[in-house]
Amino acid sequence: MRYGHSVATVRAAEGALMGRLPDGALMRRAAAGLAAVCAELVGRVYGARVVVLTGSGDNGGDALYAGARLARRGAGVTAVLLAPNRAHAGGLAALLAAGGRTAAAGDGPGLVAGADLVLDGITGIGGKGGLRPEAAALARAAHRARAAVVAVDLPSGVDADTGEVPGEAVRADVTVTFGTYKPGLLVDPAAEHAGALRLIDIGLGGDLGPPALEALQHADVAALLPGPAGESDKYSRGVVGVAAGSQRYPGAAVLAVSGALRAGAGAVRYVGPGGDAVLARHPEVLVSAGSPRDAGRVQAWVAGPGLGDTADARTAVDEALDSAVPVLVDADGLRLLDAGTVRKRPAPTVLTPHAGEAAGLLGWERADVEARRLDAVRALADRFGATVLLKGSTTLIADPDDGVPVRVNPTGTAWLATAGSGDVLSGLTGSLLAAGLAARDAASVGAYLHGLAARLAGGPLAALDVADAVPAAWRNVRA
Repeated sequence: MRYGHSVATVRAAEGALMGRLPDGALMRRAAAGLAAVCAELVGRVYGARVVVLTGSGDNGGDALYAGARLARRGAGVTAVLLAPNRAHAGGLAALLAAGGRTAAAGDGPGLVAGADLVLDGITGIGGKGGLRPEAAALARAAHRARAAVVAVDLPSGVDADTGEVPGEAVRADVTVTFGTYKPGLLVDPAAEHAGALRLIDIGLGGDLGPPALEALQHADVAALLPGPAGESDKYSRGVVGVAAGSQRYPGAAVLAVSGALRAGAGAVRYVGPGGDAVLARHPEVLVSAGSPRDAGRVQAWVAGPGLGDTADARTAVDEALDSAVPVLVDADGLRLLDAGTVRKRPAPTVLTPHAGEAAGLLGWERADVEARRLDAVRALADRFGATVLLKGSTTLIADPDDGVPVRVNPTGTAWLATAGSGDVLSGLTGSLLAAGLAARDAASVGAYLHGLAARLAGGPLAALDVADAVPAAWRNVRA
């Protein structure tokens, strides 16, 4: 599991640790790790041209101390000082003693253009509101340059807690972060600026409080995956009901059912007008032309993909929600939701909106959802009292319990931006609910397998390619 902690939590942990260490020891630990990553990137340190973009405060100090280490190994290091009177005194002295030089901010773009490595130490985890004009000019110069760009703790100009990017920001090739991941490094749009992530252990572990964010890894998913035992039958493995598709969108039924079957459901019951198409693709499915109430026993329902906005669609969603089993609502079903009804359900509910659907449910603009993904997914979980899987460039899963960290899915790929892929995800996640996984775990594992399947299928891909690759993703995780 990878964990992300809030700025307040990190600062409290750093304060506690610094109280037990000699003055400056924590910064030297960070700088040593940072310098080691920089040396790996440039390969031959001696003679390398390094530019350190330096703001005020401890983040600039980390960068200056790392620059001093590189200068002692023969690199030509120049610190571009955006706030000369407020540069970290100890770090600046160390750099000058090691043979480094300083330059004014106005000279920075020219120096960056000729650099082999650029260290971004402009702002730290407390930075808010975007970059000022001089800093923005340096960020643009670094983006144009051929140099490797390394961000110190996080790219300057992004919000460490929320992942927002309120203006121009540094685009790093590598971000070296200290002690723990910051939520903004794992959540778009900020994550797009972070590049590859390298975590340096500076000894915060014992002092860190609960995380704000967590990301599953293969071992975590493998531990959650259900599987048949020696005496399992199709009913004990989980029966998932799928209410999806319409005369206009019959393919949604096939895609949702395909996702459910590929995720290990013991049986799938389908209700709706797409029965012929479903049976043509999957003859093992139990098809009914009625409504969820008449379909027979299930352990979970998936309702919404391709239903349209008819009286029959509303009946299907209402009857699924009226059941005593977990329900996943997606796509058209989301437009038919009533928050009060969802909050009163005796069983878990999972909602799986994309940004546009989330905006409609919250009364926000879509751009605001995309800019403030963490705020949006938390707000939806709170409003509906449901587990919410917010789809997008980084998929987030929030639980209605405030004490539970938001989960971020690390396996997504841009190739999933294709028609019908969300229907496959709905069926896949519904199957995991039917197998007995808790709502948060089912949504997290479903998103993980969905993204991994798309990566294994390769692109370009169609939605059924994702469904067909789910068993391979499952085996990959188990292996």
